[in-house]
Amino acid sequence: MSGRRARPVATEFFNRRPEDVAADIIGCTISFGGAGGVIVEAEAYGQRDPASHSFRGETPRCRSMFGPPGTIYVYRTYGLHWCLNLVTEPEGVGAAVLIRAIEPTHGVDRMRARRAGIDDDRLLCGGPGRLTQALAVDDSIDGLSLADAGLTIGERTAQLDVVGVPRIGISQATELPWRMVARGSRYLSRPIPRSSAA
Repeated sequence: MSGRRARPVATEFFNRRPEDVAADIIGCTISFGGAGGVIVEAEAYGQRDPASHSFRGETPRCRSMFGPPGTIYVYRTYGLHWCLNLVTEPEGVGAAVLIRAIEPTHGVDRMRARRAGIDDDRLLCGGPGRLTQALAVDDSIDGLSLADAGLTIGERTAQLDVVGVPRIGISQATELPWRMVARGSRYLSRPIPRSSAA
Protein backbone atom coordinates (compact mmCIF):
# COMPACT_ATOMS: atom_id res chain seq x y z
CA MET A 1 0.00 0.00 0.00
CA SER A 2 1.03 3.56 -0.56
CA GLY A 3 2.82 5.36 2.24
CA ARG A 4 2.23 8.81 0.70
CA ARG A 5 0.85 11.55 2.91
CA ALA A 6 -2.89 11.98 2.67
CA ARG A 7 -4.91 15.12 3.34
CA PRO A 8 -6.34 15.03 6.89
CA VAL A 9 -10.01 14.16 7.18
CA ALA A 10 -12.36 16.97 8.21
CA THR A 11 -13.85 17.05 11.70
CA GLU A 12 -17.25 16.33 10.15
CA PHE A 13 -15.94 12.90 9.19
CA PHE A 14 -16.33 11.91 12.86
CA ASN A 15 -19.70 13.60 13.43
CA ARG A 16 -21.62 10.44 12.49
CA ARG A 17 -22.65 7.10 13.95
CA PRO A 18 -19.63 5.12 15.17
CA GLU A 19 -20.40 2.14 12.94
CA ASP A 20 -20.35 4.40 9.87
CA VAL A 21 -17.08 6.03 10.90
CA ALA A 22 -15.52 2.63 11.66
CA ALA A 23 -16.40 1.36 8.19
CA ASP A 24 -15.17 4.49 6.43
CA ILE A 25 -11.92 4.77 8.41
CA ILE A 26 -10.68 1.46 6.98
CA GLY A 27 -8.16 2.45 4.31
CA CYS A 28 -7.47 5.83 5.90
CA THR A 29 -3.98 6.56 7.18
CA ILE A 30 -2.88 7.28 10.73
CA SER A 31 0.33 9.02 11.76
CA PHE A 32 1.69 9.74 15.24
CA GLY A 33 5.05 9.72 16.93
CA GLY A 34 6.90 9.69 13.61
CA ALA A 35 5.24 6.48 12.45
CA GLY A 36 2.01 5.16 11.06
CA GLY A 37 0.22 3.25 8.37
CA VAL A 38 -3.09 2.28 6.83
CA ILE A 39 -5.98 1.43 9.16
CA VAL A 40 -7.18 -2.11 8.47
CA GLU A 41 -9.31 -2.85 11.55
CA ALA A 42 -11.55 -0.75 13.81
CA GLU A 43 -14.47 -1.31 16.19
CA ALA A 44 -17.52 0.89 16.84
CA TYR A 45 -18.98 1.59 20.29
CA GLY A 46 -22.13 3.69 20.85
CA GLN A 47 -23.87 5.02 23.93
CA ARG A 48 -26.86 2.65 23.56
CA ASP A 49 -24.44 -0.26 23.23
CA PRO A 50 -24.12 -2.34 26.45
CA ALA A 51 -20.54 -3.24 25.49
CA SER A 52 -19.54 0.44 25.48
CA HIS A 53 -17.85 2.31 28.34
CA SER A 54 -20.45 5.06 27.85
CA PHE A 55 -23.50 2.82 28.26
CA ARG A 56 -24.10 3.86 31.89
CA GLY A 57 -23.27 7.50 31.28
CA GLU A 58 -20.26 9.72 31.73
CA THR A 59 -17.67 8.65 34.30
CA PRO A 60 -14.13 9.91 35.00
CA ARG A 61 -12.75 7.01 32.94
CA CYS A 62 -14.81 7.67 29.81
CA ARG A 63 -15.28 11.45 30.05
CA SER A 64 -13.35 12.04 26.83
CA MET A 65 -15.78 9.77 24.99
CA PHE A 66 -18.44 12.49 25.41
CA GLY A 67 -16.26 15.20 23.86
CA PRO A 68 -16.56 16.80 20.43
CA PRO A 69 -16.23 14.58 17.36
CA GLY A 70 -12.59 13.84 16.62
CA THR A 71 -11.54 13.95 20.28
CA ILE A 72 -9.03 11.29 21.32
CA TYR A 73 -10.10 8.81 23.98
CA VAL A 74 -7.29 6.69 25.44
CA TYR A 75 -7.85 4.13 28.18
CA ARG A 76 -5.88 1.27 29.69
CA THR A 77 -7.13 -2.30 29.35
CA TYR A 78 -6.29 -5.16 31.72
CA GLY A 79 -4.05 -2.69 33.57
CA LEU A 80 -1.41 -3.18 30.87
CA HIS A 81 -2.17 -1.75 27.44
CA TRP A 82 -3.35 1.61 26.15
CA CYS A 83 -6.18 1.65 23.60
CA LEU A 84 -6.66 4.44 21.07
CA ASN A 85 -10.19 5.60 20.25
CA LEU A 86 -11.56 8.45 18.16
CA VAL A 87 -14.78 10.07 19.37
CA THR A 88 -17.78 10.19 17.03
CA GLU A 89 -21.22 11.83 17.05
CA PRO A 90 -21.98 15.28 18.52
CA GLU A 91 -20.50 16.45 21.82
CA GLY A 92 -22.40 14.98 24.76
CA VAL A 93 -23.00 11.64 23.09
CA GLY A 94 -20.68 8.85 24.26
CA ALA A 95 -19.52 7.13 21.08
CA ALA A 96 -16.13 6.23 19.66
CA VAL A 97 -14.18 4.04 17.27
CA LEU A 98 -11.38 1.84 18.62
CA ILE A 99 -8.43 1.57 16.23
CA ARG A 100 -7.46 -2.11 16.38
CA ALA A 101 -4.84 -2.62 13.68
CA ILE A 102 -2.86 -0.89 10.95
CA GLU A 103 -0.59 -1.97 8.13
CA PRO A 104 2.72 -0.17 8.87
CA THR A 105 3.90 2.08 6.04
CA HIS A 106 6.23 4.69 7.55
CA GLY A 107 8.44 5.00 10.58
CA VAL A 108 8.66 1.21 10.65
CA ASP A 109 12.13 1.25 12.21
CA ARG A 110 10.76 3.35 15.08
CA MET A 111 7.92 0.89 15.57
CA ARG A 112 10.35 -2.03 15.64
CA ALA A 113 12.45 -0.24 18.27
CA ARG A 114 9.38 0.41 20.42
CA ARG A 115 8.24 -3.19 19.99
CA ALA A 116 11.65 -4.71 20.69
CA GLY A 117 11.90 -8.40 19.92
CA ILE A 118 9.16 -8.41 17.27
CA ASP A 119 10.66 -9.54 13.97
CA ASP A 120 7.41 -10.01 12.04
CA ASP A 121 5.96 -6.70 10.84
CA ARG A 122 2.48 -8.24 10.82
CA LEU A 123 2.68 -8.24 14.62
CA LEU A 124 3.89 -4.66 15.05
CA CYS A 125 0.41 -3.10 15.07
CA GLY A 126 -1.93 -6.10 14.94
CA GLY A 127 -4.04 -5.38 18.02
CA PRO A 128 -4.93 -2.22 19.97
CA GLY A 129 -2.20 -2.65 22.60
CA ARG A 130 0.49 -3.46 20.06
CA LEU A 131 -0.59 -0.49 17.96
CA THR A 132 -0.35 2.05 20.78
CA GLN A 133 3.06 0.72 21.82
CA ALA A 134 4.33 0.95 18.24
CA LEU A 135 3.02 4.52 17.84
CA ALA A 136 4.03 5.63 21.37
CA VAL A 137 0.43 6.49 22.28
CA ASP A 138 -0.47 6.85 25.96
CA ASP A 139 -2.97 8.73 28.10
CA SER A 140 -1.07 12.01 27.74
CA ILE A 141 -3.20 12.68 24.63
CA ASP A 142 -6.50 11.57 26.17
CA GLY A 143 -9.14 14.27 25.72
CA LEU A 144 -7.16 16.23 23.13
CA SER A 145 -8.23 17.06 19.61
CA LEU A 146 -6.34 15.38 16.80
CA ALA A 147 -4.58 18.65 15.96
CA ASP A 148 -3.56 19.37 19.56
CA ALA A 149 -2.24 15.83 19.96
CA GLY A 150 -0.33 15.88 16.68
CA LEU A 151 -2.18 12.76 15.52
CA THR A 152 -3.26 12.74 11.88
CA ILE A 153 -6.02 10.71 10.26
CA GLY A 154 -5.55 11.05 6.53
CA GLU A 155 -8.18 10.55 3.87
CA ARG A 156 -8.50 7.07 2.42
CA THR A 157 -5.63 6.25 0.08
CA ALA A 158 -6.40 2.55 -0.31
CA GLN A 159 -9.63 1.07 -1.67
CA LEU A 160 -10.17 -1.96 0.50
CA ASP A 161 -12.94 -4.54 0.73
CA VAL A 162 -14.50 -3.71 4.11
CA VAL A 163 -16.57 -6.28 5.99
CA GLY A 164 -18.35 -5.98 9.34
CA VAL A 165 -17.94 -8.90 11.76
CA PRO A 166 -18.57 -9.42 15.51
CA ARG A 167 -16.35 -7.47 17.89
CA ILE A 168 -13.62 -9.08 19.99
CA GLY A 169 -13.29 -9.46 23.75
CA ILE A 170 -16.81 -8.47 24.77
CA SER A 171 -19.64 -10.41 26.38
CA GLN A 172 -22.60 -8.18 25.49
CA ALA A 173 -24.04 -7.08 22.14
CA THR A 174 -21.92 -9.77 20.53
CA GLU A 175 -24.34 -9.98 17.60
CA LEU A 176 -23.49 -6.51 16.30
CA PRO A 177 -21.15 -6.66 13.26
CA TRP A 178 -19.28 -3.56 14.42
CA ARG A 179 -15.72 -4.82 13.99
CA MET A 180 -14.80 -3.43 10.58
CA VAL A 181 -11.91 -5.12 8.81
CA ALA A 182 -10.14 -5.04 5.47
CA ARG A 183 -10.85 -8.41 3.93
CA GLY A 184 -7.62 -10.15 2.92
CA SER A 185 -5.31 -7.98 5.06
CA ARG A 186 -2.35 -9.79 6.63
CA TYR A 187 -2.22 -7.22 9.44
CA LEU A 188 -5.46 -7.88 11.33
CA SER A 189 -5.40 -8.59 15.06
CA ARG A 190 -7.33 -11.79 14.41
CA PRO A 191 -8.54 -13.50 11.23
CA ILE A 192 -12.03 -12.83 9.95
CA PRO A 193 -14.46 -15.54 11.13
CA ARG A 194 -14.95 -18.19 8.46
CA SER A 195 -18.65 -17.40 8.18
CA SER A 196 -17.75 -13.84 7.11
CA ALA A 197 -14.70 -14.59 4.98
CA ALA A 198 -16.51 -15.78 1.86
